[in-house]
Amino acid sequence: MELADLYRDLHQHPELGFTETRTAAVAARELRDAGFEVTEGVGGTGVVGVLRNGDGPTALLRADMDALPVEEKTGLPYASTVVVDGTPVAHACGHDVHVTCLVGAARALSADRSTWSGTVLAVCQPAEELGGGATAMVEDGMFDRFGRPDVVLGQHVAPIPAGVLGLRAGPTFAAADTLRIILHGRGGHGSRPEAAVDPVVMAASAVLRLQTIASREVAATDMVVVTVGAIHAGTAANIIPDDAELRLSIRTFDPDVRARTLAAVERIVRAEADAAGAPKPPTIITETAFPATVNDPDAVERTRPALTGTAPFVVDPGPVTGSEDVGIFATAAGVPLVYWLLGGADPEAFAGATSMDEIRLRVAAQPANHSPLYAPVIDPTLDLGTTALAAAARAWLPPGTTRAG
Repeated sequence: MELADLYRDLHQHPELGFTETRTAAVAARELRDAGFEVTEGVGGTGVVGVLRNGDGPTALLRADMDALPVEEKTGLPYASTVVVDGTPVAHACGHDVHVTCLVGAARALSADRSTWSGTVLAVCQPAEELGGGATAMVEDGMFDRFGRPDVVLGQHVAPIPAGVLGLRAGPTFAAADTLRIILHGRGGHGSRPEAAVDPVVMAASAVLRLQTIASREVAATDMVVVTVGAIHAGTAANIIPDDAELRLSIRTFDPDVRARTLAAVERIVRAEADAAGAPKPPTIITETAFPATVNDPDAVERTRPALTGTAPFVVDPGPVTGSEDVGIFATAAGVPLVYWLLGGADPEAFAGATSMDEIRLRVAAQPANHSPLYAPVIDPTLDLGTTALAAAARAWLPPGTTRAG
């Protein structure tokens, strides 16, 4: 199957985290056809392909497979129409691009084994969006079963121009913490608020106070994002509910800032509950928590020439406040990580741009990952993603003597 057709097929059949059975089966089939020894069901729905080509180091190439609970609105002829339990599902983050490029790189490395020696681990990971897929594969004994790599390599498609790669040393993607906070009140009639403890007012005050963490408790030279993405409370205008629920997304780069932010969130919601005379303290539930993605500086410089040899432009995109769990593989294995951005936006949208400031403005105007309108262009995104991943692997695998297979 041509890579473009494979991408369209994956795009039309998105699956949520830890349910990627069809996607995993397709990836496993393609890796087997490329000559890899393939094991399915690693960490739930994960797939690991192993290609040995003589003695040498091991490079782990990673792609994530899961989609999002988003209704696609791109209007593309291959747009997703999948609905699961009443919820629309779409590849609004580009993980279908990641799997397709991994398959392409696997084919390229298998077809020309004279250019490298060692072992390639092709890893298709579930549930990145849930923050648990990498951990699940590691806890399933991935490195004991398939060997410990010498480097972890990967890429994430982004709304920068197709043909551009974004590579940065040090902190690259933010740590992510998702919290569910339940503020407990005492319900009653809307006409007699004095006989109740209103959790809606409590929640409203907490939302405003939480914004002061970034503006008043963290230095301007540090970075923190505290987003209250959802509030749920009540059923009718004249009923004061018992509870109100907040859903928070927190992004940080520095571990100390992360710890102080989480402590501030707890302090604020508890204080608001106390101030309102709540009958009991709030319930704080951590739903996801994974660390910042940090590229090893030496490994980045070792990989950079390979990437600059494949892309017209390799730029420093700056720190990305989105989050990734790919670094868990590198940390668990005790090896360096190199993770870069793959441009997927239509280059025509950037025609005539004469400065980086203008390019940044045009990037901001593009539908971004997680948008129902997000749709990377197929060409040249897939070709560059394939060649970049294969070239990065070769930067870590010394030239071999095996004939092309």
